[in-house]
Amino acid sequence: MPVDLSCAMRVLVIEDERRLAQNVARSLREVAGFAVDLAFDGEDGLFMAEANPYDLIILDLMLPVIDGLQLLERMRRDGHRIPVLVLTARDEKEWVVKLLNAGADDYLNKPFDLGELIARSKAIIRRGKGHGEAVLRVGDVEVDTIRHSVRRAGRQIQLTAMEYRLLEYLAHRAGAVVSKTELLEHLYDYNWEKFSNVIEVYISSLRRKMEGNLSSPIIHTRRGQGYVLQE
Repeated sequence: MPVDLSCAMRVLVIEDERRLAQNVARSLREVAGFAVDLAFDGEDGLFMAEANPYDLIILDLMLPVIDGLQLLERMRRDGHRIPVLVLTARDEKEWVVKLLNAGADDYLNKPFDLGELIARSKAIIRRGKGHGEAVLRVGDVEVDTIRHSVRRAGRQIQLTAMEYRLLEYLAHRAGAVVSKTELLEHLYDYNWEKFSNVIEVYISSLRRKMEGNLSSPIIHTRRGQGYVLQE
């Protein structure tokens, strides 16, 4: 992206300290634009991680029922490759090595700065999507994921927050057909069903703004399948 992944990404926060979990979720939603689900123990967290298409899991280690390290090891053993950012109060070298060997993608020591958490989360998601930079380019379209700005053929395009989130997710999946259900799951949290009729509205608005007087469409509909962003 400069790939900032904020926009259409879906994150699971597994943290038993409810106030901290809610503060993290609020920051990820308001600052980064992520859709965020919460789990407050390891058992619920593992179930949700296995049942939903998350782009990142933020995992506390000291969890009830199933602790964070066991959860991480079980996920990796079962073949789940979702990126995981671990929150830990321990910073001994041997402990960090154990976390990384168990399959953690990164870790953050408590107490932590929410700005650093957001920056690390975006970086992990970028790596997971195969993007090392912050600007996504598809043909003559540039999506700056840090500034949340969009250009086409050098022209700045003004988008609403949700239009930007939708376009960024399509840019992450450029060339691939993305179904309406997948878009809804990543743009919203567990309440996505109530928004099931809005995707067509946003797609129509995006096309109008992105294509304007240009003759070449950039967002294509695959009838019965979904949408694809490509030249």
